[in-house]
Amino acid sequence: MRSHAHPPTHAAGLLRAARATTLRRIAGLTGHFDELIAASLGSNADDEHDPEGATIAFERSQLDSLVRQAREQLAEIDAAEDRLAQGRYGLCETCGRPIALDRLEARPTARTCIACASDGARRSRRSP
Repeated sequence: MRSHAHPPTHAAGLLRAARATTLRRIAGLTGHFDELIAASLGSNADDEHDPEGATIAFERSQLDSLVRQAREQLAEIDAAEDRLAQGRYGLCETCGRPIALDRLEARPTARTCIACASDGARRSRRSP
């Protein structure tokens, strides 16, 4: 596993690609959301007793949740770009050691190294 910090230009490229993907996802999801709203306006279907299964309200809720997740991802990208600008990108926010390049390649917005992320997950599982 490689553990040296990314050169800033490579890290910036990873974050630009992640931003572009996330913005496309948001655009696609909001487009689907708008289509769903438009379709439901012309319908007098009984949402609660839809013979097709999922209700329009359920679908709307699902899309809303996906849009919210994508916007949170965008905020994580913004935070990673701030860390990059401040020279802190690729350093674990918990222990201060470099985050492995393989982890940053997979998750360009990673804030912690694998060891600290694993410790945090173990603590979360023990908490009631």
